[in-house]
Amino acid sequence: MSAMTYNGGTVMAMAGDQCVCIATDLRFGEQMTTVAVDQKKVHKVGEKVYIGLAGLNTDARTVLEKITYRKNLYELTENRKISPKVMATMLSNLAYQHRFGSFFTEPLVAGLDPYTNAPFICAMDTIGCIGNPRDFVAVGTAQEFLLGVCESFWRENMKPDELFEATAQAMLSALERDAASGWGAVVYTITPEKVNISTIKARMD
Repeated sequence: MSAMTYNGGTVMAMAGDQCVCIATDLRFGEQMTTVAVDQKKVHKVGEKVYIGLAGLNTDARTVLEKITYRKNLYELTENRKISPKVMATMLSNLAYQHRFGSFFTEPLVAGLDPYTNAPFICAMDTIGCIGNPRDFVAVGTAQEFLLGVCESFWRENMKPDELFEATAQAMLSALERDAASGWGAVVYTITPEKVNISTIKARMD
């Protein structure tokens, strides 16, 4: 088993009409042994900017600390709120700086532009190569199951309720098929007015 799949876990994001959903499972494991069922893999780094970190938990925590420091420095020097696109570039630069001894984590960024409310989602590999589609992204051990299901559920210009339903159903479907992820999921629905956080039940075996 590789370092990328050692702790398990999955994160996905889906874009709608001025709204974004980002979802993650709650399992933290050591290979196939479940250690905890309340592992946080999605972190708020801006008012409407969230990052998801799948992969080796120790590296994910290191990346979160480094990127939080860089984000705070950016907002102090630039005197403006960070946008998800800038956050993605920062994460990509951080990953590429460590390309010869890369972090075993695949970052995902989701959020709304603080000024235009345009949705933004992207995922990247361990050395920071950004994939920025307009529909959905996924990282983690259930990635291959998620992408196929998302193809069926995603439609253009979905409203927050529709987007939440599509994201939740796609995540639940993937968790049914991946033994390294599960034990419930959390879905963050980001809209211009607020962020709704919903916990959904999934397989617990």
